[in-house]
Amino acid sequence: MSYSIIGFGKIGQALANAFARKGIQVSVATTRDPEAFASAAAAIGPTVRPAKLADAAKADIIFLAVRFESHPDVAKALPSWQGKTIIDTTNAYGVAAETLGGQPSARVVSQAFAGGKLVKGFNHLPAAALGQDPAVHGGRRVVFLASDDDAAAAEVGALAETLGFAPIKLGGLSEGGLLVQARGNSWGQLIFKDLFKFS
Repeated sequence: MSYSIIGFGKIGQALANAFARKGIQVSVATTRDPEAFASAAAAIGPTVRPAKLADAAKADIIFLAVRFESHPDVAKALPSWQGKTIIDTTNAYGVAAETLGGQPSARVVSQAFAGGKLVKGFNHLPAAALGQDPAVHGGRRVVFLASDDDAAAAEVGALAETLGFAPIKLGGLSEGGLLVQARGNSWGQLIFKDLFKFS
């Protein structure tokens, strides 16, 4: 299984830290040349590999960690995303409902990545919290997941567990997914909730 993170801002770097902590190789890419952020990637760890966007798009599981407005540009990297799982970490805060056609933002993203399996996740925490070790006080930091594809949600849930998080599945994009999505100038009810699960 191969992994990549497209977008290397605060959220992308927080995710890269999660992979580095576990010694798992992950490609990181932006629309810029890899040399532009190679030193930042190296500072996180040796398993974080700078890549061109086209190469990062070849991974099996891809974290979409760009601004919501940039997702159509990333989607053009491949003619089809068949067989790939895309984890949508974007937040469409401030985007008018009319712009989204009245749909949840994650559904709009899924339509752009034709053929791919989309899971909304890892987006409810600020980067500073997401980048910390998820093992805290004997518990694990929660990440919420929503998807219309149960198999994809299970796959991402397993990855979240491997990275040390406690995944909680919320159901489909139009139900539970709304709890972790911005709508216009308001946030879903679970956004910014930094929760922990204890065994």
